[in-house]
Amino acid sequence: MLNFIQGWRERGWQVIDAAAYGDTWQRFGGSVATHPLVIEQLADLAQIPVRYLGFPQDGELKAALPVWGRHLALSKDVLKRHGKKGLFDLGNAEIILPAADDCAAPLRHAGRYLSELNQGRFSGLKAQPEQLAMSRPHEDLSKKFRYNQRRELRLLEEAGGQVRPIGDFTAAEIAAMYCDLFQRRWGFPATGAARMAEVVERLRELLIGSVLFLEGAPIAIQLVYRVEAPQWISVEYVNGGVDPETKAFSPGSVLSFLNTQAAWEDANARGKALRFSFGRADREYKDRWCNPVNVFQV
Repeated sequence: MLNFIQGWRERGWQVIDAAAYGDTWQRFGGSVATHPLVIEQLADLAQIPVRYLGFPQDGELKAALPVWGRHLALSKDVLKRHGKKGLFDLGNAEIILPAADDCAAPLRHAGRYLSELNQGRFSGLKAQPEQLAMSRPHEDLSKKFRYNQRRELRLLEEAGGQVRPIGDFTAAEIAAMYCDLFQRRWGFPATGAARMAEVVERLRELLIGSVLFLEGAPIAIQLVYRVEAPQWISVEYVNGGVDPETKAFSPGSVLSFLNTQAAWEDANARGKALRFSFGRADREYKDRWCNPVNVFQV
């Protein structure tokens, strides 16, 4: 029975290897959560093998999937079933699967937060009630809002604050700062705290952004991952931590301003669209930075 169900789910698809999946991603693009390195490294961390599937059309692969059983790979449901809930944190990441624009490959593997970019590329998508929050270009933010962010940054720097690239720090240092500031901000441990240093080390080359310091101590940090596809840049803001004792300087807001501004400048310089996701559109502060976008599920 199981073989029959798998056969139905994979009808029209064929098993491919990781290299073929990577090639398909590089040709058609995807998002942080479907990037070959992210899939490989986090699946290895979880010790759950990935099955890669390709959709052939006219003699070449026009779409590809990384799967865990009946789910797309890195599924929270599968982690939970394996007793590995919260092993790593990608938030509610936007899912863009690699596929040609109009191939309409049948998607029968369970997944959520599937980007609107998958429409036409896949069939079988259903609208999801939740939305994702996608960063607005800075020119779409009000002049007053932008002025206030620059003013807060200036006040922080005048008080001895520093902005340092996250790349200046080791994976262990990044994990320690993030877990400490997250705990202080929210009062409970960050998802994946126990293995955070290892996750950061595995995905280190994709990490972007800055860390804010005051009097030599970190006061704000965000986990932001970036991958580049042929037509767009995908950025996933997973979560952040701030020191609540420095809230007079609005360090979380200042850091969001710096990180989104740098990402927009990078995308514009490359002539590519930017998909900078803040995760689920579920917090009021995201409304200031983002537009809500529709997503789909299977």
